[in-house]
Amino acid sequence: MNTAPPPSPLLATTPLLIVISAPSGGGKTTLCQQLLSRHPEMTRAVTCTTRAPRPGEIDGRDYFFIDEAEFARRIEAGAFLEHARVFDHSYGTPKPQVLDTLRQGRDVLLNIDVQGATTVGARAAADADLRHALVTVFLTPATMRELGERLRRRGTDSQAQLEKRLSTARHEIEQWNKFQYLIISTSIAEDVRRMESIIDAERMKQGRARFAVSD
Repeated sequence: MNTAPPPSPLLATTPLLIVISAPSGGGKTTLCQQLLSRHPEMTRAVTCTTRAPRPGEIDGRDYFFIDEAEFARRIEAGAFLEHARVFDHSYGTPKPQVLDTLRQGRDVLLNIDVQGATTVGARAAADADLRHALVTVFLTPATMRELGERLRRRGTDSQAQLEKRLSTARHEIEQWNKFQYLIISTSIAEDVRRMESIIDAERMKQGRARFAVSD
């Protein structure tokens, strides 16, 4: 009777911390939703925010909706991997959620703005595990006109809010070269295809592999 243990895999790869940023209206939320529906092995880090829920949003699924006092308490406790003030509201990524998921060997997807991505990059520079896992992607339409049309179709902003978002977007787009990858957004299907190509390439990098000789 053969009692030998089953063979272990020759090759495994370390998990990815995938950061996707885009100007408001750039399509990052849709892209993340598509990736999560196609890749059940991937986990989205749920962001905390002080803004009110939009129609259809559910606490704990779309965001953790908390008040300003609770947000400030969590900053003081060092509970955020990154946090930022965006359009009069605060947003933060819970640090334990991200680190625990990576330690479990699962990829983590972060949908955050440019300011937040910069903070995560700075944290990763000082942390070998985060640095090894980090993949940063900037997504943007080809022109400001297209971005403005997307925001208008969304129909959630006043004209003053729309102009403020577009002004901020110009500054964010100028920082595209701080990211490892750039995707010029065209269609949802093409954005997903390009993002999956990036993920595949990152998983195949020699530096991410764990190799074990086995019979």
